[in-house]
Amino acid sequence: MAAIIKSLKVLADPTRLRLLLLLGQEELSVVEIQEILGMGQSRISSHLAQLKAAGLVSDRQAGKHRYYRTPELRHGPWWAIIESSAQEIAEAEADQVALRFVLRRRLDKARDYFNRLAGGFGRSNCPGRSWGAMARMLLCLVGPITVADLGAGEGTLSQLLARHAKRVIAIDNSEKMVEYGSQLARENGFENVEYRLGDMEEPPIEPGTVDLVLMSQALHHAANPSRAIAAARTILKPGGRVAILDLLAHQVEAARELYADLWLGFGEVQLHEMLRAAGFTAIDVEVVDRETDAPHFQTLLATALKPTG
Repeated sequence: MAAIIKSLKVLADPTRLRLLLLLGQEELSVVEIQEILGMGQSRISSHLAQLKAAGLVSDRQAGKHRYYRTPELRHGPWWAIIESSAQEIAEAEADQVALRFVLRRRLDKARDYFNRLAGGFGRSNCPGRSWGAMARMLLCLVGPITVADLGAGEGTLSQLLARHAKRVIAIDNSEKMVEYGSQLARENGFENVEYRLGDMEEPPIEPGTVDLVLMSQALHHAANPSRAIAAARTILKPGGRVAILDLLAHQVEAARELYADLWLGFGEVQLHEMLRAAGFTAIDVEVVDRETDAPHFQTLLATALKPTG
């Protein structure tokens, strides 16, 4: 009876239940758990120690890291209680999203390969091989669709897309950027590119009229990023897609002064949650680039769909 009472006391804490829900699915290190739960190491270690003392968690050392797991817990009497508790824990759903990102980084060996490939791409002895050429090739795949480029700046991306898109609407809140982009479009003969002065949080575009919304290194300039993402959903047609390129969360405070950044990037889970909360589906967020020079900024690519129903 004493063991049952002790276990029930341990299970009464929401954080320990979150830990068990995670460890019941995957063996994790303290560093990975920190990333998922967003808590300090000492707090997590304290909870893990209590779970271990109750016999609900075991650990193993592997090099510099210690990994924790729940031995046979999924087959024991406590698992039904732990699983049912997930419905009462507000953070449980976000924990599952964060777990997927952690496991993707751990298992995606291809990412390391492509990072090394990218480092030498265009510098190897292969005539005609460059990122610029590849970008042009991929842009050719854009069909006759209507594109909104939110936070477009001078609209270089907008004009590249205009070569194949049916129509491109470039939105920026800088009068000079809109004026310059409009002039550049006229000089290059792009009649299907329209520049409009406006904010990405309230883009001057009719609801449900766009096939694709792009935000390329623009979201971290938004006063309210969640509102900007919700606005993107509003102007999209059902089945339309949003694509966001932005910085992974960093600590370079100087970026606020140097680049007028309001946000120091975004976490993968944070960006996923903003898209989910806005009503998007088929959400995918991943790190697609890491600069080789300090401070080694990393780039996130997020894509999602507006439901058709």
